[in-house]
Amino acid sequence: MRRLVPIVLAAVAFVAVAVVLARWLSAENAERDRVVDLLNAQARGDERAMLDLIDGCLARPACVGAVRENARRLRGPGEVEIVRYDSETSHALGPARGPTRVVWRTPDRLPTVQCVEITRTGSILSGPSVTVTGLSEPIDREAAC
Repeated sequence: MRRLVPIVLAAVAFVAVAVVLARWLSAENAERDRVVDLLNAQARGDERAMLDLIDGCLARPACVGAVRENARRLRGPGEVEIVRYDSETSHALGPARGPTRVVWRTPDRLPTVQCVEITRTGSILSGPSVTVTGLSEPIDREAAC
């Protein structure tokens, strides 16, 4: 019986760490998935999908204008391929906000660099939530967000 208690405690601790790690990894994947969905919509020239994917964009005329211009200017055939992905909110264990610098391309386009504004809420215990709140125009290939 004395040996059983430490074994049970170790098993419970292992499961708790595994659950926390799974939640943390799911937030990383959710952020990347949202960014890729947004860039694919942009490459298709799908303004409506872009406006739906950027939280609060419809209420900000400047955001709507930028979305329309990006969709018109960056429309092209093929799937988006992520070349580089640098997120200031990645690995956040709690609420965080910051830009994600994304270098992407399609088969017919040279790499394009944009900044995607990300807001994370919640925690690894309560369950993280990821929201896209903005998308920049293309920036210089060497520029930071």
